[in-house]
Amino acid sequence: MLGKSGLEVSALGFGCMGLSFAYGPPADKQVAVKLIRSAYEMGVTFFDTAEAYGPFLNEELLGEAVAPFRDQVVIATKFGFVDGVPGKGMNSKPENIRAVADASLKRLKTDRIDLFYQHRVDPNVPIEDVAGTIKDLIHAGKVKYFGLSEAGIQTIRRAHAVQPVAVLQSEYSLWWRTPELEILPALDELGISFVPFSPLGKGFLTGKIDANTQFAGNDFRNNVPRFTTENRKTNQVLVDVLRKLAAEIDITPAQLALAWLLAQKPWIVPIPGTTKLDRLQENLGAVNIQLSEGNLREIQEATSTVHIQGERYPQHLQERVGK
Repeated sequence: MLGKSGLEVSALGFGCMGLSFAYGPPADKQVAVKLIRSAYEMGVTFFDTAEAYGPFLNEELLGEAVAPFRDQVVIATKFGFVDGVPGKGMNSKPENIRAVADASLKRLKTDRIDLFYQHRVDPNVPIEDVAGTIKDLIHAGKVKYFGLSEAGIQTIRRAHAVQPVAVLQSEYSLWWRTPELEILPALDELGISFVPFSPLGKGFLTGKIDANTQFAGNDFRNNVPRFTTENRKTNQVLVDVLRKLAAEIDITPAQLALAWLLAQKPWIVPIPGTTKLDRLQENLGAVNIQLSEGNLREIQEATSTVHIQGERYPQHLQERVGK
């Protein structure tokens, strides 16, 4: 259940971004459609996209893929950038939110957006105006639930006072645990669910990336400090720890990382993404893994001495989070 909203989704969702944005060349459209449909057949009912992914291509792809079973799934999309392009800056003005909602509905081939996130907090638009605009869209039937992404606690509280926030989506994983300090307690208090993106550390926690990995030219990890060759070499210590712990209970490092997240709170719904069917099957296998108290204690002890090197965003993007 997502917050106190009554919105029910599968324990793991599917992050669609990587199918057409940020992680190298876009996947072949028909392959991507088939993958999304396979996810649904395997029990996934929660699909995450955004106008910025492409921009626009990702929403069109998802709309086509889920059309045969639209009423059985929950679609989350996002607004908040100028022309849907993150590099152009932010725009959460009420008129832009309304325009994006209408455009997203067309691209998604649907009559309502189940969950509409503000992609990043816009410092130039009071969050009360954003929440009020979403409230109007909910009353109009175009949107069902309101979400925030990478927002700070005060922003969440102010938005929630105007229109209940069902979900916060931010990064959280075994290599980015900062949300545990303030965000998770505040969400628990307010009855807001948490949707961690990059639950596998942008692929690093799968154990398939090391210091020698070469990313495609347009893969944004080339610009992420945490993924410099030197930092990957240092951060490999965490993967080695996870690989050892996973081997002890006969699962993969990716499954361990996802099962750990699922064990943190009942209202946490990770949204791993992939372009490969075998990885999708591997990820979804984590839903059936129950880590024991002993397992969780061992993970905590083993990872507590590992210090991750490098920021998770380049500086200009780092400035947009936690506001």
